[in-house]
Amino acid sequence: MLEIAGLTRRFGGFTAVNTVSFAVRKGEIVGLIGPNGSGKTTTFNVISGTLAPNAGSVRFENHEIGGLSAHQVCRRGLARTFQIPRPFRKLSLRDNVALSAYYAQGGDIARGEAEKRAVEALDMVGLPAEARATTHGLGAAALKKLELARALSTKPKMLLADESLGGLDTAEMDRAAEMLEAVRSKLGITIVWVEHIMGVLMRVVDRVIVLDHGEKIFEGVPADAIKDERVTEVYLGRGKH
Repeated sequence: MLEIAGLTRRFGGFTAVNTVSFAVRKGEIVGLIGPNGSGKTTTFNVISGTLAPNAGSVRFENHEIGGLSAHQVCRRGLARTFQIPRPFRKLSLRDNVALSAYYAQGGDIARGEAEKRAVEALDMVGLPAEARATTHGLGAAALKKLELARALSTKPKMLLADESLGGLDTAEMDRAAEMLEAVRSKLGITIVWVEHIMGVLMRVVDRVIVLDHGEKIFEGVPADAIKDERVTEVYLGRGKH
């Protein structure tokens, strides 16, 4: 469904992502992990159209999307969340999500349909869809849910979930992971999940890809990742003794 080949992104003389290649099959939940500065979010930014690649290919459903703008990528069925939610504070929760649905269709959608999608997405994540419900007083977990609802309202085929556990306590992390599993099982959406909190992610994903200093150092099932010497050294800070 998604094929990344030789992906490279530089910022001046600094190479943030260096010839990274991997593929994601339809129906999978794939984890993209690594220490801070490993290139995870930059990879997401290139896939989602926030940044253009300097080299390499990004193919989604057999079509090249590398270099397309973010709105073009979204309209092809690939949505993303952001690790720092930035809702429209003056809008209701429903209008926040309806606006995303409207944007995803390039405005070619009736207001009623956009609001219907918003209500469905808010129900999916467990947030109120009443017109009076606002972002006022929402905590970290609820803001993450709103971010997910905005992405789901675009009716994506694939979701790029960026740091969905950041700022959450242990119970909230478990519920967030369960929600991503439900997105896959109930909506049939393929997921690529960037995360630095390794424990919860490893219980959910089918496969894991590990980056370090912009390069892929491991790809495989979670059970093998936690036994891999290089992964434990760069990610967990433990070498072989």
